[in-house]
Amino acid sequence: MEAIITGGGDGPCNRPPEKRKSDQRPYKGIRMRKWGKWVAEIREPNKRSRIWLGSYSTPVAAARAYDTAVYYLRGPTARLNFPELLGSDVALGELSAASIRKKAIEVGSKVDAETSCTSLHRSGTRVPGSGLKACWFQEKPDLNVKPEPEENDGDYW
Repeated sequence: MEAIITGGGDGPCNRPPEKRKSDQRPYKGIRMRKWGKWVAEIREPNKRSRIWLGSYSTPVAAARAYDTAVYYLRGPTARLNFPELLGSDVALGELSAASIRKKAIEVGSKVDAETSCTSLHRSGTRVPGSGLKACWFQEKPDLNVKPEPEENDGDYW
């Protein structure tokens, strides 16, 4: 007995051409992993290989890493996510995939650190004389002074 396969159903060919929410990417060259991390990668020109640009906690950091790599690969005509944030000290030249990856990861990591610092500002301590709060890595304690015990509002036990 032969099975007859008919059209219809909910297969990918029969779905309306609408985009799923998960397919909508806020920036070019990035995507979101299932667990919420944002990753960036780019194809090398005239090759099938990709340059891995890292994994980041924000889409902006991943997009900035992509922008750095695409600028080094394609020059000033590259289509960037943030053209206004391109550093003026960028020197173009023949760079290897490894050095492009390194520069992109530096930029993305810096943006990620600044973003996490900004989120820590909401609960951190204030920097004297500025309206800003310090991040844990910006505080520089004097290592020659014995630390004072922290004030307790009550007993922990």
